[in-house]
Amino acid sequence: MTDPGGETHDLEDLRQAIDHIDKQIVSLLAERQAVVKQVTEIKKSRHLPVYHPAREEDLISSRRTQGAAAGLSPDFIEELYRVILRQSRVEQTRRMAQKAVFPGGVILIVGGRGAMGRFFERRFIEAGYQVRILDKEDWPNAGQLCEGIHAALISVPIDQTNAIISRIAPCLPRNAILADITSIKSSPLAAMMDAYEGPVVGLHPMFGPNTSSLDKQIVVATPGRQDAQYQWLLDQLAAWGSVVVTADANEHDQIMDLVQALRHFASFSFGRFLYRKQIDLERTLDFTSPIYRLELGMVGRLFAQDPSLYCEIIFASRQRRDVLRQYVRSLQDNLDMLEENNKEAFMAEFSKIADWFGSFSEQAMRESTYIIDKLIERF
Repeated sequence: MTDPGGETHDLEDLRQAIDHIDKQIVSLLAERQAVVKQVTEIKKSRHLPVYHPAREEDLISSRRTQGAAAGLSPDFIEELYRVILRQSRVEQTRRMAQKAVFPGGVILIVGGRGAMGRFFERRFIEAGYQVRILDKEDWPNAGQLCEGIHAALISVPIDQTNAIISRIAPCLPRNAILADITSIKSSPLAAMMDAYEGPVVGLHPMFGPNTSSLDKQIVVATPGRQDAQYQWLLDQLAAWGSVVVTADANEHDQIMDLVQALRHFASFSFGRFLYRKQIDLERTLDFTSPIYRLELGMVGRLFAQDPSLYCEIIFASRQRRDVLRQYVRSLQDNLDMLEENNKEAFMAEFSKIADWFGSFSEQAMRESTYIIDKLIERF
């Protein structure tokens, strides 16, 4: 006969053993973090980026193998270590933010009282740079504000960018970097090259001003002139944790027509349809799958933000608007299939597109499943 008292005693002993192991895990994490701090100091002294993709993926693969050999789920081990590595990068980024790649640098942010201008102002100040702001009311002092600067960052609405570039260029010291941070690149880059003879680079931060960390945030750099002279600015972005992707201005704009404008316009159109139908959003959530909640969340996220920002992105260029017209026409192309209830045509088109997506569909399935699982945990 089982002794209930003995079982209780055994259970308590096991719980104490688990508590002891948990304390060891926390202690080891603290020990790991201490080593990470030493790594960060070396990276700061050598101006090395925080994020090292190959190193992280090798580590994850090794830990998965180790976990499987120990009888643990490799997926569980990978998820655990991605959290650990994320925290490590965030901590490194926080410390790297306090280190200027170009000590003593003076940065002028034109449009610095806007949301993105303030975002970069904070970043540069935290790193030890001197930051000056030139906004609408400061133009009478533009010459004085430009004296001795090492970089001028143009952070104004897209439709004002070229005019502002032409206005600020004559005030700049010969060797100062001129850079813009707009979401289109061909036109501003050409304007900077025409108006200014010094170092020029186009930048597109692929994030908004509410971003809490630059860890793994993409910044696209479009080369202009004298790349060796502006390299320190790219190194500073990398030191903050960003991933700097270099692209030709035309290639950038063509990709952004899809990655940004088409995505935002499709979300706008979906939200507009729901509004016109006066759908009860809260009630739909009672019946939804996690994937619908995720999709609806992305649409709702759009409408929680500044409409002028998305207006500037969507209507940025004639080329961009042409792409969106093609998208709208492609939706019209599906009407015949719906009117005729043509399931065979739908399946044939579906199969053709699936073949075109190829192996990316499998990657998308894995990534979206991960996100959906996290959403289920949250809600």
